[in-house]
Amino acid sequence: MQNELVFDIETKNSFQDVGGKQNMHLLGVSVVGVYSYADDTLRCYEEKDFPLLEEAFRNATRIIGFNSKHFDVPVLQPHIRVPLLALAHLDLMEDVENYLGFRVSLNNLAKMNLGAQKSGHGMDAIAWWRTGNMEMLVKYCLDDVRITRDLYEFGKKNNHVLAETRTDPKVSIPVKWHMPVSASAAQTSLF
Repeated sequence: MQNELVFDIETKNSFQDVGGKQNMHLLGVSVVGVYSYADDTLRCYEEKDFPLLEEAFRNATRIIGFNSKHFDVPVLQPHIRVPLLALAHLDLMEDVENYLGFRVSLNNLAKMNLGAQKSGHGMDAIAWWRTGNMEMLVKYCLDDVRITRDLYEFGKKNNHVLAETRTDPKVSIPVKWHMPVSASAAQTSLF
């Protein structure tokens, strides 16, 4: 059975707090949101739950995120023992950036393809963490996971996603987000 995981992380600190993007490993992780296709569940993991998160990653046939190779994985890796770079990984941002030559936000894609929008911003998540508002932090993180999952499903079904750019109000970006046949076979030899 395929067990793809859609995930998103929130941080405890901003780039400004840690002296810039070169110190990404110092951002800290407040929560990790995960959607599991195997059991159709959404779950948010706090630091105390990271052993369970590691188990979820170990059992994944593929992990899916948005800008996850450039942000989520490098920030999360120092906090867990699973070698995330060894996992089959689909970063939805890659096809978009490769086609357009620049990045667009998850919010842009959510509006264009799903008629939805994010429920906050990463800086809001840091403020909620600092004030102990875990309810809003978890809601925001899981909302981003839902949007990422729904965008992934849209792209799989339609073989494209739409984006709005400064020069074009509706660009169709071809995507091939189906599970590669070899990924699950490669996964079983990792652990």
